[in-house]
Amino acid sequence: MSEIPQSVIQSAKDPSLAISVRVGKSGLSENLFVEISSQLEARKLVKVKLNRGLFERNDRNLVWGELESRTSSKLVFARGNVGVLWKL
Repeated sequence: MSEIPQSVIQSAKDPSLAISVRVGKSGLSENLFVEISSQLEARKLVKVKLNRGLFERNDRNLVWGELESRTSSKLVFARGNVGVLWKL
């Protein structure tokens, strides 16, 4: 897998990047994957927030991995319940 460009990492860590997808009580649904994929087509970065209490802390890496594989993206940056996906 290719290295993530520094400019993409900087953009992902920018606090002004708005959260555009929230993972709610319906969890990792097909609609969620479609929504993230379509947003990644429109722009290179999508900021995702996992609602608090939805997933255990230890399960978050599995959730990010599933989102990466189902949306053909790469997790650039994650802190707590928030992560930024980059279109591959």
